[in-house]
Amino acid sequence: MYRQNQHLIDLFENEVAALGYELLGIEVHQSTHGSILRVYIDKEGGIVVEDCVAVSRQLSGVLEVEDPIKGNYDLEVSSPGMDRPLFTVEQFKKVIGETIKLRLYEKYNNRKRFSGVLKAVDDEDVVIDCDNEEYKVPFRLIERARLVPQF
Repeated sequence: MYRQNQHLIDLFENEVAALGYELLGIEVHQSTHGSILRVYIDKEGGIVVEDCVAVSRQLSGVLEVEDPIKGNYDLEVSSPGMDRPLFTVEQFKKVIGETIKLRLYEKYNNRKRFSGVLKAVDDEDVVIDCDNEEYKVPFRLIERARLVPQF
């Protein structure tokens, strides 16, 4: 699994599960005006606005008590959408054969971005066919990964 906010996942996972949802992952975006804490949830049949509201209320209480993020931030609870973010090895395995986009923390084979078909996944790497060439990209370098919707 690539770098995530494990302390926040540990804090939220049981709370989200208790409401009947799966916690897919968490993103924290820093800015000069504060941060955005984005929590992605899912469930069988998909997510509607009321689901996001219920989870947001629950997590707001946890955040108020635990105060895990210093400074100002906004909490956003979201469905994964069609361009679903990928956070874990298991999530990557579910989309083998699909087109994904990767953004890396640092250059790998002279590039920071990859877009192509996910060919294979193990605990250390993903194999992506990008521009008719296969790249074995270490999970530790992945900053962000998303599914590319096909229409």
